[in-house]
Amino acid sequence: MPSQIFVNLPVNNLNKSIEFFTALGFEFNPEFTDENATCMIVTDTSYVMLLVKSFFQGFTDKPITDAKTSTEVLTALACDSRDEVDSLLDIVCAQGGREHREAKDYGFMYQRSFEDLDGHIWELFHMSGKPTTA
Repeated sequence: MPSQIFVNLPVNNLNKSIEFFTALGFEFNPEFTDENATCMIVTDTSYVMLLVKSFFQGFTDKPITDAKTSTEVLTALACDSRDEVDSLLDIVCAQGGREHREAKDYGFMYQRSFEDLDGHIWELFHMSGKPTTA
């Protein structure tokens, strides 16, 4: 079974993307950072590679989706509390991102979503329990 996950996302401006995600509290691995890419650390086994579009294109023969007009992936991040979800969304908006959809409260789970500077959709959620079945 795989032991790590690396999500790769194309970005328009690597430095602005690093500033955006740094404001949200993420750190980056300098060993995997240069003018073409950076490795954003999510957990000890989960990473997001932010790749300049021209560099990203070298890994696929398919066209790159414009995340501002099409959805290619939804990346969900678990938070420790509802307050953390709300606080991070406030930072997103202050840093130039935008709320993607209104907050959803499912009782057992609270969720908000945002678009980063390149239009990639991220979901922030806090689970306070397990879903109930009918």
